[in-house]
Amino acid sequence: MYKLLFKYTKDGWWAAVLGPLFVVIEVFFEVAIPYAMSRIIDVGMNQLGGDIDYIVRTGLIMVALAVGAALTGILAGLFSSISSARFIRNIRKAMFRKIQDYSFKNIEKFAVSSIVMRLTRDMRMLRMAYVAIVRMLVRAPINLAISLYMVFRMNNKMAGIFALIIPILAAGLMTITIKAHPRFVAMMGKYDDLNDDLKENIEGIRVVKTFVREDYEQEKFENKSWIVTTAQRFAESLVIMSQPFFELIMYTCMIAIAWFGGRFIIAGSLTTGQFMSYLAYVRSILFSLVMVSNALMQIVMAQAAVDRANELLDEVPDINDDHADPELQVENGDIEFRHVSFKYSEDAENNALNDIDLKIHEGEVIGIIGSTGSSKTSLVQLIPRLYDATEGEVLVGGRNVKEYKLHTLRDAVSMVLQKNTLFSGTIEENLKWGNPEATHEEVVEACRYAQADDFIQAMPKKYETDLGQGGVNVSGGQKQRLCIARALLKKPKVIILDDSTSAVDTDTDHRIQLALKEKLGKMTTIIIAQRITSVKEADRIIMMKDGSIDDIGTHDELLERNDVYRDLYQTQMEGVAE
Repeated sequence: MYKLLFKYTKDGWWAAVLGPLFVVIEVFFEVAIPYAMSRIIDVGMNQLGGDIDYIVRTGLIMVALAVGAALTGILAGLFSSISSARFIRNIRKAMFRKIQDYSFKNIEKFAVSSIVMRLTRDMRMLRMAYVAIVRMLVRAPINLAISLYMVFRMNNKMAGIFALIIPILAAGLMTITIKAHPRFVAMMGKYDDLNDDLKENIEGIRVVKTFVREDYEQEKFENKSWIVTTAQRFAESLVIMSQPFFELIMYTCMIAIAWFGGRFIIAGSLTTGQFMSYLAYVRSILFSLVMVSNALMQIVMAQAAVDRANELLDEVPDINDDHADPELQVENGDIEFRHVSFKYSEDAENNALNDIDLKIHEGEVIGIIGSTGSSKTSLVQLIPRLYDATEGEVLVGGRNVKEYKLHTLRDAVSMVLQKNTLFSGTIEENLKWGNPEATHEEVVEACRYAQADDFIQAMPKKYETDLGQGGVNVSGGQKQRLCIARALLKKPKVIILDDSTSAVDTDTDHRIQLALKEKLGKMTTIIIAQRITSVKEADRIIMMKDGSIDDIGTHDELLERNDVYRDLYQTQMEGVAE
């Protein structure tokens, strides 16, 4: 936690310093009040009628001390709030920035809901701990030290009670701290599981309703909620038990001091005023110990959040461009695979791709077909370095993809993934993700090539239509066409369409392919499809099987020599004819 604290409070260091400073000043004001009170009793009231002038003067000093404590307390709270807010903002930004550097392989290690919880709920918990450190762990030790000095100065015999109490409190606190931390880590893991289920249910709510599975989903959610409740109860039980433990110690201490204090007053070794201030300092000592315990409990809970934040921050992206040439640009759309093999994890027994040897020339239209699981998508994801080849080399523009800065490479390769994603905002705002500088005319032109302009023009607000979060206001086929238009606006050297017309009808698919052939020119085009009609006009068609290239040729060549391709084509054509 302290490593994060020092690293991410640099821009708000002045608030991080002023907060604790005003806490210290506040403590000095507060501990002076009981001493002034004892002087009023012992000096101002030690004669018949009392010394009114002394009482008033000392009373005014007490008022000034109280006002000073209040003002410095307000300032301490203000600066603590500023520094904690900046600290959390900085660490949250660092986590989000780090996630942007992750490869797909890194992202797959963390559930989406878990990442969201780490950036939201965990950070709130960490901020509470930060404030606790400033307000309690700074205040309490100083208050404790000064108050202990005062009680030993007044009566060191009675102060010996603390020599017995403090070790008991310290031992109990240490036990709770050690045992509570792993419980809170486990509790947060259960929260992640619950949020995974919640996210899955909300995203798939249409399927849930279609299959009338609301009762099943509700029961599953209730079970997960009960697991979270049990984990939370188990984690917080020690914290809950600590409160009565500390109260028992505190009241035992007060009773002992009242007993011995009364005897000392009777014996004449302690004045009434000293005893009153002594009780005030004792309460201050005990309150300081309680503050320390509460602060440590906050820190224990927050330490779990720190561990989870560090997991994100310490994750090393397995794809980086540290040694890439920042001046190197992608000259053309030539692509080459040189004996490339790939597997998704080092522990995997089998490769997803096996010894791929392939050369694609600039401006070629390449179709890729194959059964589900034949690694079509795995092949094309190596081109923009969404993953890195396990063996062999992938070249774009005649250079190894690892020689380019990631931004340069990915700016030259536009990819429409299987799972199309649109963001909240208008249609035009979404399309300009491909090119923020594009004019409205360029946006419309791209949509015409993607066969999207017609349905956009039919909308009341046309290109200013708000899509809603995730593009919920358009159909699957419309979403695909918008994503193709967005990719075209990028004007890349290479465009990859990964089954990106699967949700459109055959006629629209055919018109998209013809329009793209007209539009793309020297742009290298790779089309992954299940339908042969989507790739039959390609310059070459690659047939994938079990992670290897089974055959390459034109539509006519494959139709003539490849039995699998011919059977697939005939089956699909029969389906169209019917």
